[in-house]
Amino acid sequence: MSVALADKSEMSGGIVMDTCIRENPSMTRPKWRKVAYGGMQPGFDDNHIDDSFLEDMVTNANVVRRDMLKVMRDTVSISQYLCIVALVVLVWTYTLGATLNENSLLLLDVSLLGLGFLVLLLTEERLSLNRLLYYFLNISFFTTGLYALSPIYQTLTRSISSDSIWAVTVSLLILHLFLHDYSGSTIRAFGDPKNPTLISCISLNASVVASVFTASRLPSRLHVFAILLFSLQVFLFAPLVTYCIKKYSFQLHLWFSFGLMAVTLALVYMLHVLLFVVLLGLLVSVNLVCPYWLIRIQEYKFEINGPWDEAKLCFDITE
Repeated sequence: MSVALADKSEMSGGIVMDTCIRENPSMTRPKWRKVAYGGMQPGFDDNHIDDSFLEDMVTNANVVRRDMLKVMRDTVSISQYLCIVALVVLVWTYTLGATLNENSLLLLDVSLLGLGFLVLLLTEERLSLNRLLYYFLNISFFTTGLYALSPIYQTLTRSISSDSIWAVTVSLLILHLFLHDYSGSTIRAFGDPKNPTLISCISLNASVVASVFTASRLPSRLHVFAILLFSLQVFLFAPLVTYCIKKYSFQLHLWFSFGLMAVTLALVYMLHVLLFVVLLGLLVSVNLVCPYWLIRIQEYKFEINGPWDEAKLCFDITE
C-alpha cells in the first residue's frame, strides 16, 4: 500500500512539474541524473535518454586484430591431426584389404608405443620414474583388457550389413574431427591443470566406436586386437604426444607437422589419386584459404560497448 502511494506521489509530482514548466517557461528544468534505482525524476519521462547517454560508448573494444602469419601457424595443428586421422584410415584400408597382416600390425603397435614413450621422455621436464611406471601399468591393464574383449568385438556387428557399418563409421569420424580439441589433449598431460571438456570426450568416444566397428569386420581375434590397439593408441595418445612436442618447441612442432603432411600425402597418392586431390585441397583450405578469409572478414566486425552492458566479474569466481 505504501509503495503504491509513493509511486502515485512521484507521478503526480512529475505531472505538476511539467505543468509548472509549461505555464512558466523561465523556470529551469532540473538536471537529469543517471540513476539505476531512484524512481521517476520530476520533469522527465521514465524512458528519458539524455544527450550524454552515448558518451561512454566504445566501439570494437574487444576485437582482436589477427595477423595472417600467426593464424596460419595456429592452423597447423588442425592439418596435423587431419593427417593423423588419414593415416589411421589408410591402415584400416590396407588391413581390410589383407595387405597388412596381424604380425605387421603388432609390430606397428609396439613401434608407436616405443616412440610415444621416447617423446614423453625427451619433452617432459618433470617426468619421474614413478610417472613412467604409472603410464606403463595403465597401458598394461588397457592392453590386457582389450585382448580379453577382442572375441566380443569380432562378432559385435555380424548381423549388420557392411554398408551400414561403413556409413556409421564415416559419420563418426566426421563427428570426431568436428568436435576434437585441437588446442590440447583429451588425456591430460603431466602438470597441465586443464581438464578435458565434454565436447572433446564425445569426440574421443566417437573415434573409439568407429574403431570398434571397423575391427568387427576382420577375420581373426588377433587381427581385431592389433587394429584396435593401433587405433586407440593413435586416438588416445597421439594428441598427448603432439601436445608435448608443441609445448617443448613450437619450431619442432612445425617441422614435425610438415613432415607428417608430406608422408600422408605421399601414402594417399599411392592409394588413390582422387583421395590425394581431396586431402590436398582440404589442407590448402585449412592452412591458406580459411586464415585469409578470417582476416578479411575482421574489417566488417563492429562491436559496441557501453554502460548498458552487463557487469562482468574481474576475478575468478572459483577462487
